[in-house]
Amino acid sequence: MDRNGQPTGDGGDLELRVLTRQFGDHRAVDRVSFEVPGGTLTGFVGSNGAGKTTTMRMIMGVLSVTSGEVLWRGRPVTREDRREFGYMPEERGLYPKQPILDQLVYLGRLRGMTAAGAKATVLEHLELLGLAERAKDHVEKLSLGNQQRVQIIAALMGHPQALVLDEPFSGLDPVAVDGMADLLRAHTARGVPVLFSSHQLDLVERLCERLVILKQGRVVAAGTPDDLRASSIVRQRLVLSGDAGWVRDVPGVHVVDVDGRSALLEVVEPEAEQRLLTTAVSRGSLRQYSPERPTLAQIYREVTE
Repeated sequence: MDRNGQPTGDGGDLELRVLTRQFGDHRAVDRVSFEVPGGTLTGFVGSNGAGKTTTMRMIMGVLSVTSGEVLWRGRPVTREDRREFGYMPEERGLYPKQPILDQLVYLGRLRGMTAAGAKATVLEHLELLGLAERAKDHVEKLSLGNQQRVQIIAALMGHPQALVLDEPFSGLDPVAVDGMADLLRAHTARGVPVLFSSHQLDLVERLCERLVILKQGRVVAAGTPDDLRASSIVRQRLVLSGDAGWVRDVPGVHVVDVDGRSALLEVVEPEAEQRLLTTAVSRGSLRQYSPERPTLAQIYREVTE
């Protein structure tokens, strides 16, 4: 949408190159490099303290960069560029005693929107996020989840050329999550790169075209979900007609989990696979043997443990 709420088709790529941030002797972000292509939702995941918020603050210029650089459309990002970015920080910044509608219209005006355009955009977003009937309420009267929705709308006001969102889905109910996802997709549809952090791995897996996993300030995995699955450990699902406990005794097979007749396993030695299947067939109990698609949670554990 343009400054008055009309769709546009311009976006760009956001890129980080060996970005580093040092706090005294502690290196919070260590040579982080990844790209957020225009028109994509990129999930940014990692444990508390992994460096996600620090990285986002450097992208937005809230924190200075110790070394490395942030690029926008192939060149170093400028202060003027950042003014066109939508940012949702970890610390929320709403005025508790102001009506929601007035506050958001004011923020839209600061971003260069007309009063009429800002009001129309705010009302549309409030409707999408289920807050239309609360437009005249003061922020302090809202639940934390609803305050989160208002903060999201504030980040989307104006004409954001890129979106950097720190835990935007935190505290939202499933209906609000779906509404938020639709809003973000509307922005990616016009070419905007969207980077958001989240601890909700199932949500990231459902929404994102690209993922970046951070551990102790370093990128340990990045790419599309299919890229990450292709590089993940191959596991097999074995289903038998009887109890599968005996597979623990097969040499060259690492058993991840056994649950009654079903076992999830990794073949450590190539020749062990034939030994496993021969034994299963000889017992007359083989029902299924097939690769199992790893979830993002499984991939996350693999690369961060």
